[in-house]
Amino acid sequence: QQLQVFSGALREALAEHYKHHWFPEKPFKGSGYRCIRINHKMDPIISKAASQIGLSLPQLYQLLPSELTLWVDPYEVSYRIGEDGSICVLYEATATKPVSSYGMLTCKNQMMLGRTSPSKNYIMTVS
Repeated sequence: QQLQVFSGALREALAEHYKHHWFPEKPFKGSGYRCIRINHKMDPIISKAASQIGLSLPQLYQLLPSELTLWVDPYEVSYRIGEDGSICVLYEATATKPVSSYGMLTCKNQMMLGRTSPSKNYIMTVS
């Protein structure tokens, strides 16, 4: 029951946080802003939701991995446990309209390619 209450509190905190950073027509625009990160330091959004329902920070550290990255985009939610873990898709939906090529340069895709710096505004096409 506490998990369901935490889920609801987290959903509300994310909806408020993403209110002006959600672009279904360009699903990966703002993806860096929507990235949730635990890297031996708890993400403030998760902390906020947990404190609202009475979960303490030590309890959170017991329940969640010490290294977790979660990418939340309109049509896909992916995660990685650890810095060298595999990226897994948690949720995937089909866009009602075709997604522009802008969506090809995502925060997650850059991590998968091993990039350490932000991308420049280049678009590569393969024929």
